[in-house]
Amino acid sequence: MNGSFRIDQLVGQHAANLSEQLQAHRQQLYPPDTKRVMRRFTSGEVAQLLGVKDAYLRKLHLEGRGPEPEIRSGGRRYYSPSDIQTLREMLEQGAKLPGTYLPGRREGDHLQVVTVINFKGGSGKTTTSAHLAQKLALDGYRVLGVDLDPQASFSALLGFQPEFDLLDGGTLYDAIRYDDPVPLSEVIQRTYFPNLDVVPGNLDLMEFEHDTPRVLSQGTGEFFFTRVAETLASVQSDYDIVVIDCPPQLGFLSMSALSAATAVLVTVHPQMLDVMSMCQFLLMTSNLLGVVADAGGDMSFDWLRYLVTRYEPGDGPQNQMVSFMRQMFGEHVLNHTALKSTAISDAGLTKQTLYEVEKSLFTRATYERAMESLNAVNGEIEDLIQKAWGR
Repeated sequence: MNGSFRIDQLVGQHAANLSEQLQAHRQQLYPPDTKRVMRRFTSGEVAQLLGVKDAYLRKLHLEGRGPEPEIRSGGRRYYSPSDIQTLREMLEQGAKLPGTYLPGRREGDHLQVVTVINFKGGSGKTTTSAHLAQKLALDGYRVLGVDLDPQASFSALLGFQPEFDLLDGGTLYDAIRYDDPVPLSEVIQRTYFPNLDVVPGNLDLMEFEHDTPRVLSQGTGEFFFTRVAETLASVQSDYDIVVIDCPPQLGFLSMSALSAATAVLVTVHPQMLDVMSMCQFLLMTSNLLGVVADAGGDMSFDWLRYLVTRYEPGDGPQNQMVSFMRQMFGEHVLNHTALKSTAISDAGLTKQTLYEVEKSLFTRATYERAMESLNAVNGEIEDLIQKAWGR
């Protein structure tokens, strides 16, 4: 055919060009000799995170108790994330109720594994996972984020670019592979975010989808659906909560993540096509997990919730769809919604979440509206976690 071309070569060239530009973009944002760090938080933000009055933080500072904040113009006090953790530990010692300032697991509490899933792209799954993991870390929980999506957007939001940072593996696949798996502790990465570690993702994760049919055909007796749960069990004493960002398809990785979950969060954009897609997703999930349960898999969960994402309150059809979902699923739909916001998408341009960027970069109303929505959603999820622990 005249003018024909090999698509593999064209796509490969596009990938190489794009990768080069992304690397240049990253070096511009974060030069090789710099380390990505978290911003400092105003005393007002810290007071809100800790559930105390700003005046009380000022009193602690004047008395020389707790970490020394950075003093900026106008006498404004700013605290680093590690300062916030130090304050939590100090205040917990004098708290009347255990867990007031350090709300994580106590003796007898099981590890919470929150699997965030939907196989429809654009549902806000990764954005939800990243903001949830970071907010839980800011609230004093020990959090492990796990990126099971080969596209690795969750990893990118936490400071990793797979094609440059994970040249020799380093994903969950290394720990759940059938031949010579490594300890999960060897692939866990510290982030610049206190209380938050991550197992990054990249294309290596697809190997699990390829290996599993071969292992199943050999009849070795190995169960793919136990792999994620078993490897998480090896580090469960180090964490309170695991947040898993699943790939946008219902494959062996997703089913293994669902089998490991104690809670499931399904993100859904309130449009007819998205809800129709979710219907197919739920049917497939039910059928496949039924097979896993028959094979001995543990299908018990503490909770399942649907989160309405990228919600626009002024959109009539979206409101109708939200009402329909609430009528159908009742209490299984979170009361709060994740609003569509230019603040969140603008933060994503620099591979950051809204918890990381400076408030001054946005108009006050836009920032506060988005932050209020995120905090409400994450607070509702945190309440579910606490309830699962019997509190």
